[in-house]
Amino acid sequence: MTQINLSDYSMPIYDGDLEASQGIPDHAKELKLLMSEHSGLLLASPEYNSGYSPLIKNVIDWISRPLSGETRLKAFSNKTAVLMSASPGSLGGLRGLTQLKQVLENIGVLVLPQHVTLSNTSSAFTQTGELSDRGKHQEIMSLGDSLTKVIRKLQTENEDS
Repeated sequence: MTQINLSDYSMPIYDGDLEASQGIPDHAKELKLLMSEHSGLLLASPEYNSGYSPLIKNVIDWISRPLSGETRLKAFSNKTAVLMSASPGSLGGLRGLTQLKQVLENIGVLVLPQHVTLSNTSSAFTQTGELSDRGKHQEIMSLGDSLTKVIRKLQTENEDS
């Protein structure tokens, strides 16, 4: 398992003209390589104005760009994902998750139906940054377990065929 924070991989807003003149940013190449080494993704996104994080959208746009000799969506092919979201509102980011799921499925990612939303984030954490609700913590752990089980099953099926 590898945990990353996308803010550690800064890159400019995707622009085809910028890509043509300067190429793909090094951080996008690093993330693409990292994604290529993993079968699954557990994506957590805050909700912004009823949508998913623009940072995630920008990363998807850059990583989808092909390097020399590879297909456009190489980093996303044969990936399985589960999604989480958080919002200060009562829906916990559900609207943004719906949009993110659609984008990921359109680029070939198998998105499992299980997801976790965290609402009322202003009061959801203790002073040390832990979730106040142990049940919500367990939901998140179960989400990761579900992803792992599906990936293992898919890998076993691929080995058998």
